[in-house]
Amino acid sequence: MGHHLALAVDDHRPARPSPGLPIVVLVHGSLDRAASFARVIRRLGDLPVVAYDRRGYHRSRTAGPVATTLAEHVDDLLDVLDGRPAVVVGHSYGGVIALAAAAGGAGAIVGVGAYEPPLPWLDRVLDPGSPPRTPLAGDPALVAESFFRHLVGNDTWERLPPATRQARRAEGPALVGELSAIRSGHPAFDVASVTVPVFVGRGGRSLERHRQGAAWLADHLPDGELVDIEGAAHGAHLTHPDAFAALVRRAVDRALASTRTDKTCASS
Repeated sequence: MGHHLALAVDDHRPARPSPGLPIVVLVHGSLDRAASFARVIRRLGDLPVVAYDRRGYHRSRTAGPVATTLAEHVDDLLDVLDGRPAVVVGHSYGGVIALAAAAGGAGAIVGVGAYEPPLPWLDRVLDPGSPPRTPLAGDPALVAESFFRHLVGNDTWERLPPATRQARRAEGPALVGELSAIRSGHPAFDVASVTVPVFVGRGGRSLERHRQGAAWLADHLPDGELVDIEGAAHGAHLTHPDAFAALVRRAVDRALASTRTDKTCASS
């Protein structure tokens, strides 16, 4: 990779680490940040957990030029892994990054979790009558504001302090760059190449396109498992941290079981 950006990384190590455990790397979605996983991380105190602000967001906003390809996001993730065996769990766009990294054959990744990753190239497959995605055009700051208003509602946006609203607008270039990277109409990764165990999460109250996309993904992955979080919507890591943390633990358990099976087969 070679670029080694100065990304803001939080490394949470258990007081009594268990030997042989992979690290858990949490990858946030669009217009989000590592801190949104705080409640989940508190419930994983016995596991080595790493979370980082992706390039263009929050503490990593000035870490380097805005990424305009998914491959750049994958390279950033692999720099964070630094060769360590890992279970990578991504929320929303972070799930796309995790899956693309695993599809690329990164040997360090032994398991993946993806909660409602956006799959815009499947829009016409899941809903033949759906209109094509319109390109993200205009002032990136206004695009970010519109995106965030859609996520949290106009009233919540208006209650945010001016400095917070300005910080979100400043993340517009990162948002436009990463969403444009997966809206070409071509698959962002080869599903069949993701051979590690994967859980695909979705919320019981999520948008139907998110739910359908998660189901399609779980069905087409070589080792995929669909898991519902009842009562949750897209922001399950914020509203249902217990359930989200349970999914992370399940991903670790599945990865360890798969690794043990591979070693047994290799020695027989």
